[in-house]
Amino acid sequence: MRTMCAPLAVALLAMPACADLSTEPVAPTPGSASRVQLEHLLVSVRVVATRGRPGGYERGCQVGQGCVFGPSWTDDYDGPGGHDGCDTRNNVLRRQLTEVSFRSGTNNCVVTAGRLDDPYTGNRITFTKADAGDIQIDHIYPLAAAWDMGAAYWPRERRVRFANDIDANLLATAASANQVKGDSTPSQWLPPARANHCLYAGKYLTVAVRYDLPVTAADSAVLNDIARTCP
Repeated sequence: MRTMCAPLAVALLAMPACADLSTEPVAPTPGSASRVQLEHLLVSVRVVATRGRPGGYERGCQVGQGCVFGPSWTDDYDGPGGHDGCDTRNNVLRRQLTEVSFRSGTNNCVVTAGRLDDPYTGNRITFTKADAGDIQIDHIYPLAAAWDMGAAYWPRERRVRFANDIDANLLATAASANQVKGDSTPSQWLPPARANHCLYAGKYLTVAVRYDLPVTAADSAVLNDIARTCP
């Protein structure tokens, strides 16, 4: 059994201080990857010893900033949801929430209410426009990690598509979970709900394989441990 402990500062943000990666069976959340699927992804993904640090990552798009992944939630990109008249954040909310309501006159774009079955905490969260900050959109394979692991050398257009890939790399989740996760990779952070580990592992590896991004040896070890718990 592998136990992963988060720093004290992380624990203070209402997340478990240690994530138990027991190999005992667990009932995964619906839509999770199976053991066979994870094993296939694990033999397909590249593994590197450690995370590189090429420097130059600058997410901000204000004057003088690098804007290396393009403006946040832009609609101006070639890919699923791009150029459809709706920003990426609302596209994710529209896909993932249930009982969705929209602002009138927005062609069913601006989400004003709905319910989220959180893919990280396992909780059901009520979304309202007034408290929109309670739900954030997470990059499963974090942008900063992607930059360090190879995206620094991609064309800008590929980085913008990656940052807005609603099919593979984006999930709505509780703001508290997203903020604790930050730019962490699987060896540093896992969803607090253990039933959601197989889901997360499958999505993380799918993004890595799709974009030919590697995982570190430490990440690979954790993901292999998770795979052994999945039916």
